Amino acid sequence: MPFRAQHPGRALLLCLALVAAAAGTSAPVHAAQAAAAPIRLMMGGMAKIVYLPAVLAARLGYFRDEGLDVQVVGGPAGIDTSTELIAGAIEGAVGFYDHTLDLQSRGQDVLSVVVFQRALGLAELASTRSEGGRAMARSGSMRDAKGRRLGVTGFGSSTWVVTRYLAAGAGVAPGDYTIVPLASDTRFIEALQQGSIDAGMVEEPTATRLLSSGATQMVADMRSVEGSQRWLGGPYAGACLYMRRSWVDAHPHETAQLARALVRALRYLNTHSAQAIADALPPELTGSDRAGYVQALAAAQPAFSRDGQMPEGAPQTVLHVLIAAGSGVTARHVDLAKTYTNDFVASAQSDALKGAP
Repeated sequence: MPFRAQHPGRALLLCLALVAAAAGTSAPVHAAQAAAAPIRLMMGGMAKIVYLPAVLAARLGYFRDEGLDVQVVGGPAGIDTSTELIAGAIEGAVGFYDHTLDLQSRGQDVLSVVVFQRALGLAELASTRSEGGRAMARSGSMRDAKGRRLGVTGFGSSTWVVTRYLAAGAGVAPGDYTIVPLASDTRFIEALQQGSIDAGMVEEPTATRLLSSGATQMVADMRSVEGSQRWLGGPYAGACLYMRRSWVDAHPHETAQLARALVRALRYLNTHSAQAIADALPPELTGSDRAGYVQALAAAQPAFSRDGQMPEGAPQTVLHVLIAAGSGVTARHVDLAKTYTNDFVASAQSDALKGAP
């Protein structure tokens, strides 16, 4: 079964667990799985390395080991994932933690249950194919963003928020540049390669491939823990699994099973080489340039959480970024303590110490 982006409201979901079975994964299938209701998880692009823990948990049979029928589907952008979650079309969203704060500020009770990355995992790249992009590359700053066309995955997305934050920090007002939404990875890459946008914010493996090709140069590198702290002002939380609190409260056992599978995937990411991890993935995800994928993954690995817990101080930093970006989020409408829980991952760690797989 090929990997492809689909919309849960318009087509059948892509079940990665079936792909894992087809690949020969030897994990046992629990009898309870047959009766379990499917749990649908959606992410804004399955090839993006920041979301790899969810892909690996399905691919390696970890969800199945828990007796879960998990269906993982790729959507065009994180903001669309949030919309599907609130609409009840999916049970869980694999996306950036900042969405939980944004949704709470609009009266939606969602929370992160497993943190994937201790960094933002994004990079602002300038196109070497446009005059404006070359100016931004020379300065290595967003202060030259004035009058430029800046690519994001969508209005309201995490890339939109951080683009506005970096520009504001450099003294460039939102009206001084043009935001260009490009939800498709292919369109985003083409826009940077052709110079139809001057700069754009991307994840791995796209960032490494664009930098290696010479089509772009780095402006702001927030892929690492250190880079995120430098550009964003403190500890950060990037990709995570977030869910509606009502679903978590109604399904604590299933939520705990999801957390165990994802923490297990995080342990795999932290104990295997980038090459070994890439070998466990199909070409539909790694692309034809497997060497480039391995290079990008090796660079990204240190930013992955080891235990899935929220980094201390990260919620405060994320809230600061949202406010400074002019996203519409205000501190008085957000209770940070309600935007995440460490309970399920702490239990997963305890189970691991007791000898659970």
